[in-house]
Amino acid sequence: MRGQAHPRDREATRRRLLDAARALFAEHGYERVTVRMIAAEAEANIALVGRYFGSKAGLFGEVLRDEPTIRVILEGDRAGLPRRLAEYAARRMHSGPSSPILRALSHSADNPEVRELLRERLRTTVILPLAEYLGGGPEAMGRARAAAALITGVTNVRRALGPEAPTPADVDRLTAMFTVCLEV
Repeated sequence: MRGQAHPRDREATRRRLLDAARALFAEHGYERVTVRMIAAEAEANIALVGRYFGSKAGLFGEVLRDEPTIRVILEGDRAGLPRRLAEYAARRMHSGPSSPILRALSHSADNPEVRELLRERLRTTVILPLAEYLGGGPEAMGRARAAAALITGVTNVRRALGPEAPTPADVDRLTAMFTVCLEV
């Protein structure tokens, strides 16, 4: 990005800011990246971060929108959903997110700005789509929240204890246990 002349194009500038933020957050994490660093990397005026995204947290939230969600797990029949969710959770027990942005998010979970983004992301990318998939209503919302609790609990345990190298039997055993928890 550096060293190129950039015409005045709102969308192009917004994209450069997003690209710079994504790269910097992935490399340094949320806390160590400043708005000044992002603007410099994007070769944009620092005030444009506030204009386009409101704040550093707003920019980070926008970067998160492009990150993977559990939507792929929802593909398939409803009867197989508990097993797919359980397998996802079992695999997460042994490895962190593949996305550098999601890893940065995980490491920054104690930051108050990030905590609010996490809450919103959990609600909009996990709980609400899952509840909708399950048919909506209070029972579906309760089941979606329980599944989210299992998934986020696995993430917290892995973060606290570190990942362990699993055997296929470990993943199968955890998947079987988690499936029982998710079936109703």
